[in-house]
Amino acid sequence: MPATSQPLGRRERNKQEKLDRITAAATELFAEHGVDDVTTQQIADKADIGTGTLFLYAKTKGELLLLVQNAHYAEALERGRADAESIRDTLGAVMAVVRPIVECNRIQIDNGRFYLREMVFGDPTEPHHSAALSIVGQTEEAIAAILGRDGVSDAGDAATTARVVSAIMFVSMAASVNAGLELEALVQDIKTQVSLLLNR
Repeated sequence: MPATSQPLGRRERNKQEKLDRITAAATELFAEHGVDDVTTQQIADKADIGTGTLFLYAKTKGELLLLVQNAHYAEALERGRADAESIRDTLGAVMAVVRPIVECNRIQIDNGRFYLREMVFGDPTEPHHSAALSIVGQTEEAIAAILGRDGVSDAGDAATTARVVSAIMFVSMAASVNAGLELEALVQDIKTQVSLLLNR
């Protein structure tokens, strides 16, 4: 007999409803004002909860940004994976994965750069930070799968190269010198670096 999932109890529904309100409030305020100009009190007020309750879901503003951005990053990765499936050229397929992530990160450049700093330097024991690192791992797996198809690279080399591609992408998006670059220029810069790495 197949196992069926039990409906959420009232307590779990209340927790999810609060999390949804927090996420919606943080998303709106961060998009409108930028993460640096938003306080946790403003997010709590907009979500209609106390700050103590807010801190049960995310202990810092950085964690709140991770909460918001992780969902967008995961969606961008899925779009990239889907696009890459139909591209036989290795460089083109890798860039199909990379491009939507860069687009997602550049919607609000300061927020995107803050998100990357939180991923690198944030507390890895915090759940939203852990989720962000998991998405990075999934990105590298997607790129490694492209590099490993058709026997182009063995699994070990593909995984290492994918880690380098990921580093190129994240450093390029986070670098202060690139903060003013338009999306297409940034994507082209990353493509040039990845092309040299892949020697294609």
